[in-house]
Amino acid sequence: MSNIEIKAKIDQACRVAEDFTKLYYDTIDKRRHLISRLYLETGLLSWNGNGVKGHEDIQKFIIDLPTSDHTLVTLDAQPILDSAVSGQLTFIIQASGTVKYQDKTPKTFQQNFVVTAQGDKWKIVSDCLRIQEPFR
Repeated sequence: MSNIEIKAKIDQACRVAEDFTKLYYDTIDKRRHLISRLYLETGLLSWNGNGVKGHEDIQKFIIDLPTSDHTLVTLDAQPILDSAVSGQLTFIIQASGTVKYQDKTPKTFQQNFVVTAQGDKWKIVSDCLRIQEPFR
């Protein structure tokens, strides 16, 4: 792969990350009943140490969380090499920011997604969120 092709893939990953995270956080904050549409059927979620597998179980888990309001502060994305994913267009997206649950104090979070192309849509293969608590 040439440097031009690599740069094009990185640029694409960054554009996808912006569009995808806008959709994801808008859905989790305002339309949770639709969140399963963003995950592969076999998707994985690790939410602050709680593991959930399968898009239907992920939706049930997320619906049971307190209402939320996410604000992104940082966003990064990188393509995964074709040889590692059998040529399937796949990106790693890293996001961080603050999240406010119900009327509680906002907390810092970090979230990592692995997303893959499914037709003209992006689906979450793996999603790992951590609330950043001070080390005591």
